[in-house]
Amino acid sequence: MLRGLCGRCPRCNEAKLFLRFLKPIQSCPHCGQDWMHHQADDFPAYVSIFLTGHLMAPLIIALLRDAQLSVPALMMIILPLAMILMIGLLQPAKGAIIALQWWFGMHGFRKERPDMTQSEADT
Repeated sequence: MLRGLCGRCPRCNEAKLFLRFLKPIQSCPHCGQDWMHHQADDFPAYVSIFLTGHLMAPLIIALLRDAQLSVPALMMIILPLAMILMIGLLQPAKGAIIALQWWFGMHGFRKERPDMTQSEADT
């Protein structure tokens, strides 16, 4: 999952996983793994929103409790920061989810491990 978080091919860690911001490459130019089997769908967005909420909650609580700012000033701090966090976490979340699907052999990926023999991979 760490390779996917970093936007690298989860199988070989040599090539980039994404062609554009959220579009994965068709296949890895280094190891040949086909990445079109993934079905991340909306799950990366849910993960991004979940993490953003948990990271922002202490900040929002601290700002409301300690800073004597007006509501518009608070919104000018909180909303842009939340949007930046959400968008910034979206690609790493999608990469981790694609890596997780590949690792467990979900949605058309073949379950494989670096130390598996061919007979173990076929089961």
